[in-house]
Amino acid sequence: MHMMNKVFRLTLLLVLLLPGAAMAQAKIGFVNVARLISESPQAASAMAALQEEFAPRQRELVAQRKAFEEKQSKLQRDLEVMGPEERRNAESELRKAERELKRQVEELNEDANLRRNEELGKLQRALLKEVAEFAQAEGYDLVVGEGVLFASPAVDITSKVLERLKSAAGGD
Repeated sequence: MHMMNKVFRLTLLLVLLLPGAAMAQAKIGFVNVARLISESPQAASAMAALQEEFAPRQRELVAQRKAFEEKQSKLQRDLEVMGPEERRNAESELRKAERELKRQVEELNEDANLRRNEELGKLQRALLKEVAEFAQAEGYDLVVGEGVLFASPAVDITSKVLERLKSAAGGD
């Protein structure tokens, strides 16, 4: 939200400061950064790498969950034939296993979120660099992104930047 206000103020300031003739000649573009992030091959590649990075831990947790559920089912079947102390011990062990499994799931989610945020930050920096390079190569005076309330298709350069990103990634 704070960044949006800065972009809006900067755009407004530029509009007010540029003389009419210069404004008429200014080349302005708009980029939908969220679309770049969701549609660029670089984003797909980063997400696939993250998926691959965390897949072994996810598989391990699925196996542990299955083992826990089997243990829980066995306990339910055997409860009637167990003595009071054996029942307490088995239930205690099951609760301990459940807490450990929950802890591991939370730890995996936390680690995955941290890595996702790291990768998203790197991706955003790379995409913004690409937008800046595109804007300079195409002679844009101003390119705005987030915080724009309206941008006509005539100034929306998102598709052109996506083409350049796909070309850089060796895609179609």
